[in-house]
Amino acid sequence: MQSSKRSDLEQALLRGWRRRGLLACMLWPLSLLYGSLMALRKALYRVGLLKKERLPVPVVVVGNVVAGGAGKTPTTLAITEHLQKHGWKPGIISRGHGRRTEDCREVHPADHPLDVGDEPLLLRCRTGAPVFVARRRAEAGQALLSTYPNVNVLICDDGLQHLALERDVEVCVFDARGIGNGWLLPAGPLRESWPRPVDLILQTTNETSPWPAGAFGARRSLAPNALGADGTLVPLASLRGKPITALAGTAQPQSFFDMLRAEGLTIKHTIALPDHDDFENLPPLPDERAALVCTEKDAAKLWRHHPDALAIPLILQVPDDFLAELDARLRSAAAQ
Repeated sequence: MQSSKRSDLEQALLRGWRRRGLLACMLWPLSLLYGSLMALRKALYRVGLLKKERLPVPVVVVGNVVAGGAGKTPTTLAITEHLQKHGWKPGIISRGHGRRTEDCREVHPADHPLDVGDEPLLLRCRTGAPVFVARRRAEAGQALLSTYPNVNVLICDDGLQHLALERDVEVCVFDARGIGNGWLLPAGPLRESWPRPVDLILQTTNETSPWPAGAFGARRSLAPNALGADGTLVPLASLRGKPITALAGTAQPQSFFDMLRAEGLTIKHTIALPDHDDFENLPPLPDERAALVCTEKDAAKLWRHHPDALAIPLILQVPDDFLAELDARLRSAAAQ
């Protein structure tokens, strides 16, 4: 029940951030305070009163300026896999949002997602690259490079506002929401004022909504096969015509449900949980006979309760010109 109320509150805020309505206007004075604190923090880093740390290899930061998921982790996946194919040896660092631990640690495939974070665990399992989590991203990077000295580039998943880490390339990710109503938290979705300088902008939506200037467009699709807990691949097409319960513990669960329907699946029931929910108080399934499907990010947590559930990976097709620009910037950083 508590998770349901939290999810309802998150979705209400997301709806309120689309326009400058009554809720947004009521919260607008708080956004001025938030903006002032953010500006002060940036100024302290700029003048050196707060210190930045430089790591010995190029660092690519993937993040966003809006609260909630915009496609950062799929973008990190796509960048990591691209670099692996082109001779780089990438490692991934993250805070590990939602984990119950606070230490700096390596992520292993058998780890509990509540110990390392659901997204870092997904990144480790999908890419095979070394992944470390820590509140201070520089600490995670130092530990990773000490353990894996052959790593020659680091990808920081969700760190655009983590100014304590020096970076060579900043990738800002947007989804169909864009910048919403254009106001800062809590009156709007912005974590910081936009526009602000970044190296690359990626729009991770198939919709034709207005994109930020200079953005590259990526395309999202569901993988052709769902994945079982034992590694079994189940063709998505084989699920068509069967009743399905779809579960998502993400910032925008409706996006996952819509993609399932676009694939011709018959969604009889949906379960929307808060982003990074611990899945410890799952609601009872509305129909035990319906196939249970979830996002790949949620799979490790859901399989502990429902080992018969199927995870459906998301594939992000990043344009070649985006990757070419990324390669050029990394070559320049590595040469310095």
